[in-house]
Amino acid sequence: MGKWLEVAVACTRENVEAAANVMNEMGSGGVVIDDPALIVNCINQGSIETVAPSFGQTAGSGVVVKGYYPAWPGTNSRLEQLLARLGQLGVTWSTREVHEEDWATAWREYYKPIKVGKRFVIKPSWEEYNPGGDEIIIELDPGMAFGCGTHETTSMCLALLEDELHGGELVYDVGTGSGILSVAAALLGAEKVVAVDIDEVAVRTAAENIQLNNVVDIVTVRQGNLLEGSVKVRADIIVANIIADVIKALAPDASAALKTGGNLIASGIIRDRADEVALALENAGLTCERRMEKGEWVALVCRKV
Repeated sequence: MGKWLEVAVACTRENVEAAANVMNEMGSGGVVIDDPALIVNCINQGSIETVAPSFGQTAGSGVVVKGYYPAWPGTNSRLEQLLARLGQLGVTWSTREVHEEDWATAWREYYKPIKVGKRFVIKPSWEEYNPGGDEIIIELDPGMAFGCGTHETTSMCLALLEDELHGGELVYDVGTGSGILSVAAALLGAEKVVAVDIDEVAVRTAAENIQLNNVVDIVTVRQGNLLEGSVKVRADIIVANIIADVIKALAPDASAALKTGGNLIASGIIRDRADEVALALENAGLTCERRMEKGEWVALVCRKV
């Protein structure tokens, strides 16, 4: 089991989103937001039956945003950059080392089958589910790599794969995370999927989920940086659920790795940055033909011309 650095940021509700965005853009695969006011609301609404009598008086008005970063040799440099950016927001923070086993399975109690897109049902291996109609079951243990399908960025990718993938395609999944998008592409009929992630934990988790869904003959997963070493044949579809800056940096390589007429599905883009990402993709020779939005997030479908 690996070691992780937990960065806990104490902030007001007004700058929660800004703090979370900084933490995500600096490499946290997701954040945990602890907001006592939400519990107070549940108490007031009668949704929680038992609670310490003093909770409402001691909860306070602050929010804590937590992000997690693998404790690798290069983490200190990234941590310094993160803390410098957080300092500009006027927040306070603390850091501590946590072990993977301390929180690797805590979420399982709350993880149930969920319908995503038109046909996908994502379920953990320990849950029973009887599919109906043309539903496609993805069995998924997201483990430490996030990407379990419930986040807007992932659900948009799944919906767009349903629309754009018709069978027989070569697909590259850049920043595969839990491997959910690679599994989805295989189950939709892709002939071959190459899944890449720089994170060792993500690669391990993706490999487990690929095996769990019996698509090992279709999906190859490897650790690496973006498309480096992946492109032996140009792809019909590249899917990249990452962040704005990485998508911009990826644009020229993605364009070169796509067949003419192929599509890049790019997600993980904050709405405020969608136009600059689209411009970078256009400058790389991709035509953005479709835009999908959920909450504060945007996904783009861009065609190689």
